[in-house]
Amino acid sequence: MTAVHVTPEQVWAALAAVPDPEIPVVSVTDMGMVRDVTVEGERVTVTFTPTFSGCPALHVIRDSIGAAVRALGVQDVEVRSTLTPPWTTDWIQPDARERLREYGIAPPAPAGDSPLISLDPEPTRCPRCGSLNVRMTGNFGPTLCKRLYVCESCREPFEGFKSV
Repeated sequence: MTAVHVTPEQVWAALAAVPDPEIPVVSVTDMGMVRDVTVEGERVTVTFTPTFSGCPALHVIRDSIGAAVRALGVQDVEVRSTLTPPWTTDWIQPDARERLREYGIAPPAPAGDSPLISLDPEPTRCPRCGSLNVRMTGNFGPTLCKRLYVCESCREPFEGFKSV
């Protein structure tokens, strides 16, 4: 078998095609989950941080990252997950925020210096009509990292990311 040598740039490009398993319009790199790519000879190590410490898609993300790197011809792949530092919505790429909105999910406001968990969520804008006249209907949506809302202006329900 011939040894395959890849560059970190090739690995990053491959990872940019790995969709978030719960939101297919954004990738794991769009969401800022991939923290580091290391290439040492024929070995590639990818370190990622899940968006939520109890993320049920953790294994899917890990397997998808490994498969993307192996598709480059790399046999020796290590995929590490880390919770330090914890993922923050500040790591979402600006163009991914717009794709989230177009998909019908209210993109989070930048977390900045806010506490990790807030009982009073930041103002959320309806991804369909842009109104701030929204009401939270559930603190936990279909995944623990999202809340459920309804827009009082257009009457449409939608999900919104929690800022962390």
